[in-house]
Amino acid sequence: MNYSDLIIFIMEMMGTVAFAASGAMLGIRKKMDLFGVCVLGVTTSVGGGAIRDVTLGIIPPGMFRRPIYTIVAVMVSLGLFALLYIRRNLLDGRIGQLYDLLMNISDAIGLGIFTVVGINTAWNAGYHQLFLLVFVGVITGVGGGLLRDVMAQEKPYILTKHIYACASLVGALGCVWIYREWGRLTAVFIGAFIVMAIRFLAAHYRWNLPHPKSTS
Repeated sequence: MNYSDLIIFIMEMMGTVAFAASGAMLGIRKKMDLFGVCVLGVTTSVGGGAIRDVTLGIIPPGMFRRPIYTIVAVMVSLGLFALLYIRRNLLDGRIGQLYDLLMNISDAIGLGIFTVVGINTAWNAGYHQLFLLVFVGVITGVGGGLLRDVMAQEKPYILTKHIYACASLVGALGCVWIYREWGRLTAVFIGAFIVMAIRFLAAHYRWNLPHPKSTS
């Protein structure tokens, strides 16, 4: 594993931890049991990558060929479950008030990292078309969160709040352009930063796309 591959792997691990935490926290808030919390954590962290691999014809998906990502997601989910099982009142206290903040932070980190990792995977597989690269980047970033929300019977976050998928789209476009001009590492760092910056700003300033006015 060369230097740049190691950097990408570390970023993937950071994204896996962030998305697993967001999935596990939602499962705990929904009062799922231990298995349910782990399933939600794993689905959130590797679900987008599995959709990406199937789209690119990479069979079986990387989550099965390199189970380290699934193992890390399970460990993160178990750790959060154990923490909140021991401290049963944690979600009802001050930490409970920070739930949305923690979800926003973990989702922003995971979204930024997995968007650019998806583009990197497609590029390495020999696909250099703009539309395909951007699509794969976005679906890698938002796919796990979408599956998480559907499984938890939540209205999908990407369709309702804080410019979620659009942040991934802008970051993916920037990543592809920079990839062609300045190379891989510069592209993944700047692309991930763009996504996370937009997500944090959108959450802080309550930016949303237009909604139809209620008729009730």
